[in-house]
Amino acid sequence: MGELTQAINLIPSTERPEKARASWGSHSTVRKSVRTVLGEMAVGFTTCMYCGESRGTDVDHFEPIARNPLRTFDWLNHVLACSMCNSHRKGKLFPVDVDGEPLLIDPTAEDPFDHLLLTLSLGVYSPLTPKGETTIEVLGLNDRGLPKGRMHARKVVGLALREWDRARDRERADEMLEQVHTVQDQPMADVCQSMLRQALSPGADIVFSESPDLLALLRREDLREALLR
Repeated sequence: MGELTQAINLIPSTERPEKARASWGSHSTVRKSVRTVLGEMAVGFTTCMYCGESRGTDVDHFEPIARNPLRTFDWLNHVLACSMCNSHRKGKLFPVDVDGEPLLIDPTAEDPFDHLLLTLSLGVYSPLTPKGETTIEVLGLNDRGLPKGRMHARKVVGLALREWDRARDRERADEMLEQVHTVQDQPMADVCQSMLRQALSPGADIVFSESPDLLALLRREDLREALLR
């Protein structure tokens, strides 16, 4: 894709955004290739890298083409996104701070949990940083039924992990692996990741006060290794 970027660089700067978008639209083979590779890298059934719920059907340019046309074919600027996040939430938005640094979390390069805290019982995100606050607002992470979906995901994870434990007692490795895949393949992968992290946090006993058995499972090294593989 370097040649395509070089071609855009030769275009007068005032015409680059329009020409770059036209070039992206005309190279369907490139788009399909990028979409395929991103899908192979995505968790579960190729879910959106922004909201984690819906299928990632689109390739979004994290830094919009209108802002930086030279990144149109930059692999590191491509994010698998659902149509809602791509077209109706983020779109061409790209907030920056006073130093020009992005105020959106880049899911391909940053750890979202450095900027966000998930309240597991409510399925709601709270910001830890200005970047987290802007990301919640722009992507609507606490809107459109997403909290309810995260609460459901937490229940699924709990059920699957308890089934994993029962399969372990019966020494059924195949059933244990099946439960791990159940967790990994469902939408809202961020919920399980948050559960794993909060299980080792100082306030874990409070967070999991109603399910101490689940807390014990989340702390098991063999299960953590299987889930994070």
